[in-house]
Amino acid sequence: GPLKPEITITYVAVSAIFFNSGLSLKTEELTSALMHVKLHLFVQIFTLVFFPTAIWVFLQLLSITPINEWLLKGLQTVGCMPPPVSSAVILTKAVGGNEAAAIFNSAFGSFLGIVITPLLLLLFLGSSSSVPFTSIFSQLFMTVVVPLIIGQIVRRYIKDWLERKKPPFGAISSCVLLMIIYTTFCDTFANPNIDLDKFSLIIIVFIIFSVQMSFMFLTFLFSTRNNSTFTPADTVAIVFCSTHKSLTLGIPMLKIVFAGYEHLSLISVPLLIYHPAQILLGSLLVPTIKSWMVSRQKALKLTRQPKAPVKV
Repeated sequence: GPLKPEITITYVAVSAIFFNSGLSLKTEELTSALMHVKLHLFVQIFTLVFFPTAIWVFLQLLSITPINEWLLKGLQTVGCMPPPVSSAVILTKAVGGNEAAAIFNSAFGSFLGIVITPLLLLLFLGSSSSVPFTSIFSQLFMTVVVPLIIGQIVRRYIKDWLERKKPPFGAISSCVLLMIIYTTFCDTFANPNIDLDKFSLIIIVFIIFSVQMSFMFLTFLFSTRNNSTFTPADTVAIVFCSTHKSLTLGIPMLKIVFAGYEHLSLISVPLLIYHPAQILLGSLLVPTIKSWMVSRQKALKLTRQPKAPVKV
C-alpha cells in the first residue's frame, strides 16, 4: 500500500526507535549494562533454549488434538524466534526498567538469532534452506547498531538542551510502535491465501496469550527469588526481553527458510498473532509492573539504610 511498510517499517521505523533510544539513554548507563553478563545469559538462554524446547514439549500434547497441524508448526516457529528489536525496549522504558539492558539484549539476541533461529527451525521442524546471513546481518547492523551510535554521538552535543527541554521520547517510541502494529495487522488480513477454521484460530489465540502470561510469570519468579542479584529494574527488562519474539526479523526469516512451502501463510499466522499480542499484553501490564517496581525499590532502599543507634 501507500505506506510502503517494507521500507518505512523494516528500515525507517526500527531505525527511529534505536536512534531515539541512543539520544535519550545516558552513555554511562549503556556501558554499565554491557558488563551485566549474568542478566544477558539469563535472557538469551531463556529465549533461544528454554522457550523453543518448552513449546516443543507442549506441542507433543497438542498434536493429538484436532487443531490445524500447520498452525501448531507455526507455534514452534514462534518459539525459535529471537527477541524483538523494538517492543521489549519500549515497554521496559515505559515502566522505567533497565532500558540499557533491554537494548543490549534485543540487539544481541537479534544478531544471535540470525545464526541460531535457522538451526532451531532445522532441529524442530526439519526445514533446511540456504539463509543469506550476510544480508540479514547487515540489515540489522544498519537499523539497530548504527542509529544507536548516531543517537549517542548527537546526545554528546545537545546533552544540555535535552536535560533542559526533556523531549517526549516515550511518546515518540509509542507512536512508532503503533505504526508497526497497524501494518502487521494489515499484512495478516490482506493475505488471500490464509484458509483458517475458526476453532483452530480461537484456540491458537488462547494458547498464545496463555504461553505469554505463563512465561512472563516464570521469568518474574526466577529473577525475583531470594538469592537473585537482579534489581527490580533488571527484572522488568528480563520479563519483556525473555518472552517477546521478533516479527520484523521473524517474517523475513520464515519466508527464506520455508521458501516454496505451500502452507507458509498458515505457518506465519501464530507469529503474526504473537507480536501484537505481546505488545497489547505488555501495555496492559505496564501500570501494574511499574507500581510493583517502585514499591520494591522503596522497600530495598529502606532495608539498606543504616539503623540509627539506640540511645540508652
